[in-house]
Amino acid sequence: MKTIIEPFKIKSVEPICFNTKEERVSILEKANYNPFSIHANDVLIDLLTDSGTSAMSSNQWAGIMQGDESYAGSPSFFHFEKTVKEITGLPIVIPAHQGRAAEKILFSILGGKGKYFISNTLFDTTRANIEFSGAGGIDLLCEEGKHPTVPSAFKGNMDTGALKKIIIEKGADNIPMVIMTVTNNSGGGQPVSMQNIKTVSAICKENKIPFFIDACRFAENSYFIKLREEGYANRSVTEIAAELFSYADGCTMSAKKDAFANIGGFLAMRDMDLAIRCRNLLIITEGFTTYGGLAGRDLEAIAIGLKEVMDEHYLQYRIRSIEYLTNKLIAAGVPVMQPAGGHAVYIDAKEFLPHIPVEQYPGQALVGALYVEGGIRSVEIGSLMFGKYNAAGKLIPSQMELVRLAIPRRVYTQSHIDYVAEVVIEVFEKRNSIKGLQITEEVPMLRHFTAKLKQTP
Repeated sequence: MKTIIEPFKIKSVEPICFNTKEERVSILEKANYNPFSIHANDVLIDLLTDSGTSAMSSNQWAGIMQGDESYAGSPSFFHFEKTVKEITGLPIVIPAHQGRAAEKILFSILGGKGKYFISNTLFDTTRANIEFSGAGGIDLLCEEGKHPTVPSAFKGNMDTGALKKIIIEKGADNIPMVIMTVTNNSGGGQPVSMQNIKTVSAICKENKIPFFIDACRFAENSYFIKLREEGYANRSVTEIAAELFSYADGCTMSAKKDAFANIGGFLAMRDMDLAIRCRNLLIITEGFTTYGGLAGRDLEAIAIGLKEVMDEHYLQYRIRSIEYLTNKLIAAGVPVMQPAGGHAVYIDAKEFLPHIPVEQYPGQALVGALYVEGGIRSVEIGSLMFGKYNAAGKLIPSQMELVRLAIPRRVYTQSHIDYVAEVVIEVFEKRNSIKGLQITEEVPMLRHFTAKLKQTP
């Protein structure tokens, strides 16, 4: 294939701060081996997240200047609302300042003790908001998704047989919602097939359980369907996305992902009674119903970004650039999630560092090693993020121990990605020298954001 070229020109730049390996060792120690505690100016290539870190387009920046800041009834809201309705087909749109705010509203209303929310895989803040309400979250990832280095087209799918069993076991009345995350972030950025979405939707309808989409990366998932699923090669991404949402009763979205925005999110749904309850809580916690904690300029940027992300030239570049880094690492023997996901490269830390037991957080140890070696900031998606403790205080590990290299949209060039590959390979070649970690301080929920750790002896 020809060289991947960025489908855009660069109009504005910002400097990268360089430091030495010796300086980074000290920085990591002072940060207690937690990348969230490292100052951004001390990072060379920041792959901590693709959320809110995109480069906005010239049209988005122009839209920001046109943003109307009226408290109620802003034309920027109506532009935003119209765009979301056109893409999703969902008639009710509720803005929020980001995805977790939308989740907080939804699960505060529908959650509670004795309730269970079912998903292909819940991400960290989604699960935390569910558990904060007193409810439980259950992940039903398909079998293919549990084997990182074994390729399969739709490893983000939900296990539909397990879904039917859980509904019988827990009772449909105790399941307020089934949530499909597209693409499956915790499962390696892997896509969900349209057939799986249709089947899950049908099971939910049969049992009168609302079916929602976590739509953060809906465009990337739609493009994977176009590439990999029979019958969709000649369909546009816009058409595929419309079909995807047609099977859902609603969705949540962080617009900080596939809308290229630096902040923002929304709830969209068909149920007016639920919408009234959500809007009432929105007014208490976020703001009035036509701004939801967002400035008018942000609503404009989201509306424009939601259209831009459907450009298939962009999506081809996006998916191929992730594949490019994945293939470079595979060629060097680095164990990574296969095939390439949509927004990130996921390293299998358990295979990368087999000498470090899960109780010593191999993913977090690898995150630190990548920072020290090359100034690359990444994030662990494993037992630090998702691990629990049993009654005896022993760690119940996560199903997988992954390190995510999340690629911000329209930010880094191919030379940056080549540098990332070189650093990962260098760390892999001396992996046996990496030490495990132990937690010295943590909080009960979302501990990975603020936990303090130290190296094991």
